[in-house]
Amino acid sequence: MANVIKIKKGLDINLKGKASEVLLNGGKSATYAIVPDSFSGITPKVVAKVGDKVKAGSVLMTDKNRPEIKFVSPVSGEVTAVNRGEKRKVLSIVVKPDAQQEYEDFGKKNVASLSADQVKESLLNGGMWPFIKQRPYDIVATPTDSPRDIFVTAFNSAPLAPNFDFIVKGEEANLQAGLDALAKLTKGKVYVGVKAGSALNLSGVEVVAFDGPHPAGNVGVQINHIKPVNKGEVVWTVNATDVILMGRLFNKGVADFTRLVAITGSETTERGYIKAIAGCTIESLLSGKVLDNGHIRMISGNVLTGTKVSMSDYLRAYDCQVTVIPEGDDVDEFFGWAVPGFGKYSVSHSYLTWLTGKSKEYVLDARVKGGKRAMIMSNEYDKVFPMDIMPEYLLKAIIAFDIDKMENLGIYEVAPEDFALCEFVDTSKIELQQIVRNGLNLLYKEMN
Repeated sequence: MANVIKIKKGLDINLKGKASEVLLNGGKSATYAIVPDSFSGITPKVVAKVGDKVKAGSVLMTDKNRPEIKFVSPVSGEVTAVNRGEKRKVLSIVVKPDAQQEYEDFGKKNVASLSADQVKESLLNGGMWPFIKQRPYDIVATPTDSPRDIFVTAFNSAPLAPNFDFIVKGEEANLQAGLDALAKLTKGKVYVGVKAGSALNLSGVEVVAFDGPHPAGNVGVQINHIKPVNKGEVVWTVNATDVILMGRLFNKGVADFTRLVAITGSETTERGYIKAIAGCTIESLLSGKVLDNGHIRMISGNVLTGTKVSMSDYLRAYDCQVTVIPEGDDVDEFFGWAVPGFGKYSVSHSYLTWLTGKSKEYVLDARVKGGKRAMIMSNEYDKVFPMDIMPEYLLKAIIAFDIDKMENLGIYEVAPEDFALCEFVDTSKIELQQIVRNGLNLLYKEMN
């Protein structure tokens, strides 16, 4: 029986549009792409050229500063574009898929017979390494580091998040193989955070169950409650959906990036799961499944931490969810602030809908609903921030870039996603996640 940790602080945002546990038919993606902005802490160096023929698993780019970290093609086909922006920044590498997929053969391997170096080499060559992140800094992990522990989160508590217990059905052997591989990479423990009541049966790892509102599923919250990160220590984090891909690499000998993607949100006409390959177009996932009213926002990921996308954009590397909500640009409320607000959502008791209980589902749009102002020290962040950290003081230290205070206040433990709920409830409408991301990037440059 797993230990159960009760999370009391947090907030479940009960949105309309949960994915049913059924498989939907998806369209064929005309192209696939790697988007470097999906990966923090790397400087992309493109090694593939337009016109090159590649297989699924062929290297498209590497990290300029750590060339052993490889980013591989999710499909076989032809490289059709290397899109660049200002200062020749790499925006995406696009591959047009073949009708019949071919895979680079990395060879089937028995994880139990491999050394740590062999496991690491396999993950690097197969393009699986970018799925491993590190704390501090929340960047792609450095292969030469030796992590104190590795933390895997096997559930997501974000709004409309996919159900991992449904995703893992039929993939149990791959999940276990991936965990066995990760266990080779640390002298410490591999901790797996699961939702209380989960039926997952895992061996060789320490399973810890979490019960409570979002962000109970955030790996940062789990680290903070299991074994916090101190200065000088490095831990690695992985999402369990990506551990499945690692397990496939060893069990099948190929880089197979197929995953179940949840189609969610109030503006969808069909909700469920689509079997897709990471890097596919959003159009292949949502075509024919959204309300065609011209006033919708499509998000790769969830509403708190996801990326705004269009039909021609691509599913981001870490995402197993696409959300569609109203944009809100066609709404004109007369005295919206002065009416009772029946049916409106509020974190506080500003509207009478709090009397309807937590079971009511809401349709929220993308409007900010407020004006920018100075950060108000009202403890509103603390109510939804279940880590042993003072968020307001840490954020102010980041803005001032006071390294000593940042270290003392817990900068090494956090990632931008840990502040997503703080940003949601913030009356000042400050982009807190971006502040944290900028602070971590500056600190990484300063310390390295």
